[in-house]
This record gives sequence, C-alpha cells and structure tokens, in this order.
Amino acid sequence: MKITIGHNNRGSSAGWFLDKVMIDDMGNKEIYEFPVNRWFAMDEDDGKIQRDILVGSMQPMGIVYNVQVMTGDIRGAGTNSKIHMVMHGAKGIKNSGKVFLEGGAFERGLIDVFNVEICELISPLSRITIGHDNGAVGAGWYCEKVVIYCPFTGIEQTFPCGMWLDEDEGDGLIERELYEMVSLRQKKMKKYPWSLWIWTSDIKGAGTDAQVFLQIYGERGKSDEIKLENNSDNFEQGQIDKFVIEMPDIGKLLKLRIWHEKRNPFAGWHLAKVTLLKTLTMEKYSFECGRWLDINEDDNEIVRELPATGYRVTICTGTVSGSGTDASVFLNVIGDLGDTGERLMYMSKNNVNKFEKGNHDEFLIESVWLGQVRRVRVGHDGRGGGCGWFLDKVMVREEGQPESAAIEFPCNRQDDFFAVFEVIVGHLKYVLKQNYHIAIQTGSVNGASSDSKVFVKLYGEKGDTDKVILAVSDNDLRNYFETARTDIFTLETFDIGKINRLLIGHTNEGLRAGWFLDSVQISVPVHGMQYMFPSHRWLCKDEADGKVEVEIYPSETMEIEKLINYEIAVVTGDVRAGGTNASVFCQIYGEEGKTEVLNLKSRSNNFERGTTEIFKIEALDVGKIYKIRIYHDGSGIGDGWFLETVDIKRLTMALVQVEVKKEEAPKKDKKKDKKKKKKEEEEVEIIEEMQEVVETFTFTCNRWLARDEEDGEIVVELLTEENEDLEMNSYEVHVFTGTTWGAGTDAYVYINVYGESGDTGERWLRKSNHLNKFEKGQEDIFDITAVDLGVLKKLRIRHDNSLASAGWFLDRVEIVDNKDDTTYFFPCKRWLAVDEDDGQLARELVPVDEAFMRKGDEDDEEDSEATLGLEQKAMSTTYTVRIKTGDKKYAGTDANVFMTLYGTKDDTGAIFILGQINPDDISIYLVYNL
Repeated sequence: MKITIGHNNRGSSAGWFLDKVMIDDMGNKEIYEFPVNRWFAMDEDDGKIQRDILVGSMQPMGIVYNVQVMTGDIRGAGTNSKIHMVMHGAKGIKNSGKVFLEGGAFERGLIDVFNVEICELISPLSRITIGHDNGAVGAGWYCEKVVIYCPFTGIEQTFPCGMWLDEDEGDGLIERELYEMVSLRQKKMKKYPWSLWIWTSDIKGAGTDAQVFLQIYGERGKSDEIKLENNSDNFEQGQIDKFVIEMPDIGKLLKLRIWHEKRNPFAGWHLAKVTLLKTLTMEKYSFECGRWLDINEDDNEIVRELPATGYRVTICTGTVSGSGTDASVFLNVIGDLGDTGERLMYMSKNNVNKFEKGNHDEFLIESVWLGQVRRVRVGHDGRGGGCGWFLDKVMVREEGQPESAAIEFPCNRQDDFFAVFEVIVGHLKYVLKQNYHIAIQTGSVNGASSDSKVFVKLYGEKGDTDKVILAVSDNDLRNYFETARTDIFTLETFDIGKINRLLIGHTNEGLRAGWFLDSVQISVPVHGMQYMFPSHRWLCKDEADGKVEVEIYPSETMEIEKLINYEIAVVTGDVRAGGTNASVFCQIYGEEGKTEVLNLKSRSNNFERGTTEIFKIEALDVGKIYKIRIYHDGSGIGDGWFLETVDIKRLTMALVQVEVKKEEAPKKDKKKDKKKKKKEEEEVEIIEEMQEVVETFTFTCNRWLARDEEDGEIVVELLTEENEDLEMNSYEVHVFTGTTWGAGTDAYVYINVYGESGDTGERWLRKSNHLNKFEKGQEDIFDITAVDLGVLKKLRIRHDNSLASAGWFLDRVEIVDNKDDTTYFFPCKRWLAVDEDDGQLARELVPVDEAFMRKGDEDDEEDSEATLGLEQKAMSTTYTVRIKTGDKKYAGTDANVFMTLYGTKDDTGAIFILGQINPDDISIYLVYNL
C-alpha cells in the first residue's frame, strides 16, 4: 500500500518537513503508518515537493523516471503556467497520478529535465497525459515532445506533440494525450534503485563539510563513482543521512569504497557504518567502519574500503645508477575477485624518502579480500626532475601473513615517462596510455558560460576512466567554457576500448557556476574513431532538473585517420650555452612513409643544458624508422643548440608469443603417476596474443645546431646505427634568377628536393656565394647536406612573399649530386609572384635532360617554354580547391593565407593563396599524385 503526498509550493514559506502520515481505516479498524522524516521543499534535501511513500517504509522509495520536456522553437512557445503530467502503464491499468513538473523554465526552444519518483514500475508506458493550469499571463504553451527514460528497464520513449496547449490556439485544448513514436525507442543500460543510509559517529568533531563519494563493487562489476549530493546539511555528528541511488545489476555486493574531498579545514569525518537496501528485492547490506577519514587523524587516510581487509605491498627500487624517482607512484593489485583500484603510494611505512636507489618501500593498502592475487599494475605520473624509475620487483601479501607468503612480481626494468607496467608472475606486460581528445562546446544561449571546474568520466568496452577535472586546455584559452566557444582538452588514460557513454558535470563553484552544455566531441586517433555526444541542456542548480552532472550516450560514431604513439626523448648536451629557447621541430621517416613536421613543445622550459625532454606524439605509422630530420627556427635570444642524442620509441600493437601452463590431463594410472611425480616438470605451451610492442630507435648527433658554430646549419638529418647501407650526402643547389625586368626578390626562399629514397625537407636557402641573393640574372649557389636521396625526382621551391619587392622570376635550378658528380636540370622560366602569371608563390619542378636545356637555348624561347609546360603538365596532377569566406562581419582577412594538402603518398607543402585573381577558385599543380 502506498500514498502520494505533496504540496503546491505556494506561499512565502512553502517548505515543509513531514515526520509521518497515519491513516485510520475506520471500517476495518486498522491504522496504517507511513514514516517520512523528509523535507518537501525546493531548497532543501533533494528538492522534491511530492513523494510516493510505502506503508511501514523507513523512507520514501520508488522508481525514478527521467523526463525531458522540449518546448517548441516558435514565437510565443514558452509559458509560465504550472505543467502537470500523468504517465500511463501498459493497458492503462496503472498510472503515476498527476505529477507537477516543478522548477522548469519551459522557455522557447529549450529542454527541461525532471526526475519523477513513483512507487510503480509502469515502463514501458502506453501513453502520457500532459497539460497546464492556464494560470499565468501568456499561459499558452507549444509542446514539441516529451522523452521519458526509466533506468530500471533501460527503456527511453519519445512522445511527439508538436501542438499548442492554449485556449486561444488551434483546438483550444490545454491538456493532451501523447502516444509514443515506437521507431525512436532506445534501449539503454538498466539501473536499479537502492536506499542508502550513511551513519556518522556520535563523537566530538565527527561531522564533515566535505563532499562525500562512494563506489560499490559486486560479483558482476562495480557502480559508477556516486556523489552524495544533497541540499540539506549532511554528515553531522550522530546523524543518519538517507539517499536514493541507482546502480546497474552488479550481483551480490562485495565491498564499498567511500571517500571525501579534503578541501577545507573541517573535512575530517568519523564514519560509523553504511547500509544499503535494494528497493525492489529488500536485499540489505551493512558495511561497518568506525574509523576516521581525516589527514590529521588515525592513519591519515581519507579513503576507506568496507569491510576492510589489508594487503601489505613492498616496492623494490633497483640498484643501478639513477634508479630512484621523485615522481608520484601508483599501484593497483588485481585478483580473481576484483582489484584495489589505482592507489597513490603516499606514505612508506619504513622510509621517509621513497623510491630511492636500492629502497624496499612498504605500504599498507586497505581492501576487501581479492581472492587469488594474479597481477599488479604499477606506474608513475612522470613529474619531478628525476622522474625516470628502475623498478626491480613488487611483493604482495595479505596483512598478518609472514613475508614468506608474499607473491613476488619481478619487473627489473626502467619505467619510461609514459609507461605503465602490468606484472604477472614470470611475465611482464607493457601497458600503454592513450590520448582521448575532448572538445567541449558551450551553448550560445544567454548566460551559458560557467566559472566552475568541469569534470568528465568515460565508459568503454574494456573499462572506465577515473573522474577527471579538465584543468588545462590544448588551445590555451584563458577563460574556459565561455558562451558559444569550444574548449579542447586531452585526457591520457588506459585503453578503455570503444566508448559507449560519457559522464560530464561541474563542481558548482564560482559566481556563475551554472553552465549550458551544447555538445561534446571525443577523438581517439590511436583507435581511428570519433564520437559525438549531443547535450543541449543546462547543468545548473537553478535550471531544469537542478543537476550539475549528466550521462550522455553517443549519437554518432565516425572513423578518422588512424595514428600511433611515438615517444621522442631529446638529450641536450651538457656544454656551455648548449640549451636553446628556439622552437624545435622534427620529422620522422620510415619504410612506409613520413610523418608531418612535429613541433616538440610542452608547457615547461624545454631544451635546457644537460637535460632530457620526452614528448608523446600521435602521428602516422611510418613503419620501421630509418632517419629523422630535427631543427629549430632560430627564434629567441640564445637560439644556438647542442644536440646530443634523440631516442624514438614506436609503440604499436602486434602478436607476441607468450608461454602459458598447459592444463593437466586426467590421471589414468595412479601408481605410475606416483612414481613419476618427482620427475615431472611443469609443461608449457606457446600462444600468440596481441600486446603493445615497443621498438626503440637511437639517433646520435653530438653537434651544434647554430648559425655561429661549426657549419652554421640549424637543421640536421640523423640515421640509426642499423642503417649502414644509407649514408650522408651533400648537394650543390644552383639557383638562376631570370633576366626579365624586376626578376629579383628580397623574400626568403625555401626548397625541398625529392629523390627515390626520400626528401630533404623544406630548407631555407640562406647562405649563398653572394651577399645579396636572387638578383636579376644572378646564379646563387647553396650547399645542402642530407641522407642520400638516390636519383632525384623533383623539387619544390617557394618564397614567403616578405618585403615589398617579393615577386621573383625563376629561370632554373641545377643540382649537383656530389656523391657521383651528377647534375640535374630543373627549368622553370615562370614568375613566383602574387601579381604575375597565375599568382602562385611556389613551383614544383621536374628534371629534364641536358639536351633539352641546350635545345632551349638554341630554339625560340616561347616554343621552349611551351614544350616544358606540356612536359610538366603530363607529369602533374591538378587539384581545384574552392575556399568560401564566411558572411559574418569582419570575416575577411588581409593576412597571408596558406594551406597544405596531405595524401597517402605525399603532401603539397605550404601553398600561399593570397595573390589569386579569384581566391575562391584555386588550381594546384603537383608533380606527383598525393
């Protein structure tokens, strides 16, 4: 038996605290008692002013339905009237009764979200009734649709309306029955309601003002992290706090992890116990605690696992030079029945300075019994000056057990900056963290921006991430989450597989905490996937349903270009003035292609004397690496740089052979078995499984990249020691400027030479045999050093259009291969100028026979140019690019616009387009197909 009770929230002090309701059935001479002990107030407790209450229940309980009401995007669609709704079950036998949707804005084009709690399970619904009381000025309302999601059944139903509820519009009805559009029905994860009681101890100072969280583990998995949010003053001394939570079916409960945020002086908390009751089956679990969660009390921990069973962990640092680390180390112990989660190894029981060379640091981890411990996952955050760490082994034993009972997990390996190791007895596995690029679009409605801190949690097929605050954006915007703006963040975490949902919210801090979230886009280049999460709703205490966090499911999944991870470790020499403040760039060449030019930058001060910087880069898989090109741009004071070595790790997935124990066959002859028992050896078989594979390529440099040192070059190409068949080569580049009036240029000129074995990359033609370069009728000679290119195939030459007299008439380029004294002829005979010819600033040139050059000198110049043009056209591919400038105010630009096209075989390099006669229609001629 149940009752529904509530009030209409009218009057100056509408809030009401109800102790209980008693009903006297005079006919049957029975008294029914409905204990409540809850607030009915929009600014207290959970903000509800209406509740379903079961007879004899300790608190109101029921099924929560998530209701989204969309107001139409037409003039006058919004209303100030009170909206009510009735949800009807199958065959109309049961219904919710009239439910008032309090707190909604019902503004034009917006979605209002409500959590409606009733005792009946009536999902899937057969229909709904929705209407209003017509009790306000401008009472008419245009309802677009209603979407109702029941977590218990996982069914989301859409009820379209698209009509006025207005006495002065259409048919004059202010209440309508809506029926489901079955084609839009979605099946989501089922969640079940639980009643939760938190008992704070009745001792001095036991209460806390901190935010409390918990996570529940069962036989079939675990719940999300649950934020115990309530408007009333919770967790006071001697108080019982009651909540209703929802969880997926995780089977029999095994443990509970509870913690708080230690952000204020009164965060310390003494927790007596926690009780959980499954509303539908009345299964009840109690978790005794009786301990402090306080950094100044007990063992200084603010996390408790209930019931508590401890594990003693010994972490052994190696004895080789530089073994220790100052980084923060984390550990996860994994057994048959679950895991401890990532625990920060904060306080060693036997050493003040942790993880020093040769240390055996001992830690106590509170946890329920995990069954047989199978593996440990260990790593660090890579922070601190000496972050590199040589881990010898990890030993794990249950608290109270002797050291001889410890399970040993040998590692004996250096942990790189981004590496995490998963150690199984006798087997070491490298666990790679992936980058998840998160683009968050704030809505364009009035007041959409937020000053609060935003957090996310991702859920995937292989697991879920922690709840992470998005603190530093990739696009370096100072004020985050501003109206109509996109903020981009990178979340680095373990591979969680295909993403199936997202939790996003904010901490509700700051003067303008409320936030209108439009959408979220998540890109995972290593998977080659991109996910779209539409939201278009408020996350605000004073808007919609008052929620400040929400779960979103992806509406669209797209394939994008697949990349792999590289780790680039750059060692700057320990020589005087060896560091640089310039920007450093690198390009990687492999058997299957080359990467883009990679900017090696981070937020710290990089490339200081005697330091090693490690960069994690996502780029195309180029296969086995054979060379790199590394250089700086010469910017800043003290740009000269002494580069010692570069190490590149290529991180891919591959089939790896692993030894596993064979399953024992049934024993047939017991006597023979006893005789052979001592002689038997453990048999193993070799299987193949997909694992992360790390290939390391070392490039030794030991030279200056400085204009005032050695050869004055600031770019160098390096080979791995394995590539003995390749060698360095030098090329003389002869550039002939034409004799046409005004042919010379003062702009900066760049060249990229291509051969059958690669290219030189774009080089600045800086140091000529003439002080004043590229003058009319002049031959300028430059030297380029690069890995041998083999037979030359083409070159790309351009200038940057700097200075007033930038236009340039290039007659030809001749390149002498000093290795075999071969000369290649690249005729051009065209302008590179914005106001001449076709307006292009770059040309791609192909080599011709020397006979063609002699013939050109003898024949008519126009015929020669026509023949050359046809020959180049035959070897070229034409791409037409159309660029449309937006029609917003000030949308145009006077800046130098350029673009680069990337293909599977090559890229175009920078193509400057500011000088086009018709800049909205550009033809690009390339010597080879991309």
